Amino acid sequence: MFTGLVEEVGQVVAITPQGSAKEFVVRAPLVASDAALGASISVNGCCLTVTRKSGDDLAFDAGEETLRRTDLGDLQLGSPVNLERALQVGQRLGGHYVTGHVDGLGSIRSRVDDGNWSTIWFNAPLTLTRQMASKGSVTVDGVSLTLVDVADDGFSVALVPHTLAVTILGRKQVGDTVNLETDVLAKYIERQLLSMGRLPGMA
Repeated sequence: MFTGLVEEVGQVVAITPQGSAKEFVVRAPLVASDAALGASISVNGCCLTVTRKSGDDLAFDAGEETLRRTDLGDLQLGSPVNLERALQVGQRLGGHYVTGHVDGLGSIRSRVDDGNWSTIWFNAPLTLTRQMASKGSVTVDGVSLTLVDVADDGFSVALVPHTLAVTILGRKQVGDTVNLETDVLAKYIERQLLSMGRLPGMA
């Protein structure tokens, strides 16, 4: 479990194909400082397990399913990635509860920069936007964000200067792909409504 508050932007320093899977090595001095083998780390919002550690470098394996459902398969040498260590019991919860299980992919439809702020519209499928509400929470590439407007085919967020500076979202441009995770509470509510026949079936 995570909070969606990015601790460090790491850098991919090695990618090794393993059949239909890949091993990624990420350089991350802060996150690696106390990461143990088997630890769960959010990498661009995807929960991955540390398989090897060497100094500031952490290795992760991503299987075929993960590569298909997330944008991790698009990573290249030198790619920056958002990183967050798992939430510890007793920590302050500054973002919202994030599972690290990516629900689907979105893409940037538009970006309007106003001084140090940015308003970004994302394309997203109806299966995800129906789990969103204005002023609710969404996770984009592992970053906990507050929804501004929600439409059937997308949503918008307003990014403050700090978020733009300390996450990879500040480097994203129109057309770029992002990992999306909706609020876990919204999933349970939708499931309950579906079971009660209060919503049409999922497409």
